[in-house]
Amino acid sequence: MSDTLAPTLPGGATPPPEPVFHVPGEHHPKNGTLLGFWVYLMSDCLIFACLFATYGVLGRNYAAGPSGADLFDLPLVAVNTSLLLLSSITYGFAMLEMRRNRVGATQGWLAVTGILGLGFLCLELYEFAHLIHIGAGPQRSAFLSSFFTLVGTHGLHVTFGIVWLVTMMVQVRMHGLIPENRRRLMCLSMFWHFLDLIWVGVFTFVYLMGVLP
Repeated sequence: MSDTLAPTLPGGATPPPEPVFHVPGEHHPKNGTLLGFWVYLMSDCLIFACLFATYGVLGRNYAAGPSGADLFDLPLVAVNTSLLLLSSITYGFAMLEMRRNRVGATQGWLAVTGILGLGFLCLELYEFAHLIHIGAGPQRSAFLSSFFTLVGTHGLHVTFGIVWLVTMMVQVRMHGLIPENRRRLMCLSMFWHFLDLIWVGVFTFVYLMGVLP
């Protein structure tokens, strides 16, 4: 016999059922992750817009130090730009293979994208190390402070993008091209192409215009 007695109402009527305070079924809207990621990208656009504006104001304040024409190695920067643009193309190939449900080919193109991204980072770090070695560090002038902040922030985003890419390669290897992994790869695709667009702005606004007298 149960230790607790069910409550009874006068006349032997049964009490109403307990109220339910949740809605059955799927709680998340369709494509909610993609919408949220678009909101994140727009917030990142605001960050880079502020950094570009800061460089636009401080980019000619050399404090009797070297200018962009004295420091920038355009052939090296052109190679760096080519690596990042090519990595965007290879990521597009990875997405095409994902749509064809080819796990191996998708993994291969993701690996190529990661290698190109690492090459971009290595050249960028080499440029930073060279500038600091010749005394053109971020503390030398307002121009160099804004330059290191803008280009370094972009490089930091590329670093996190590579970490994300490696994580996705592990996830695809473990679980295959399940819908969740496809959605995450789509978000990473938007992020990677976004970084490409930002770098085109950096290459044009900082490097090409920086070598002008």
